[in-house]
Amino acid sequence: MKLLERVAGIIGPKISELGYELYDIEFRKEYGNWELLVTVDREGGITLDDCERVSQAIEPELDKADPIEQAYYLTVSSVGLDRPFRLEKDFDRNIGNKIDVKLYSAPSEKALGGKKNFVARLVSHDGESFTFETEKGSFTLPKKAAALIRPHIDF
Repeated sequence: MKLLERVAGIIGPKISELGYELYDIEFRKEYGNWELLVTVDREGGITLDDCERVSQAIEPELDKADPIEQAYYLTVSSVGLDRPFRLEKDFDRNIGNKIDVKLYSAPSEKALGGKKNFVARLVSHDGESFTFETEKGSFTLPKKAAALIRPHIDF
């Protein structure tokens, strides 16, 4: 079993028990130190107090199971309003909403006016592509054509 799957099995039930969703887990080297970054979410969003509550609940579980050999820092974070889409559920949650799209290369002048960066409304998606609407019409692109897709935030 892979490390992150094992960690998810250890902390996932406790996070669910508290009323949160385990969104993502990363184990990465950050500024020379190892960090276990646990990202959580729930309907209505996450506060700093929520992150602290989750951290205090999962730390003893991790200490008891001891799935990670090296020393690390535990960080619990929220998904964030402008977090890039990485998972299918990111797309699911944003159907009908405005999104920011940055493409690796500009499409033809006819399509999207040749722009690489634009705001659109997400219409649908599947495992390979996403469909969106702009003032120029409706378009479907492969997800791998996008360097970045994230929720659009109006200020």
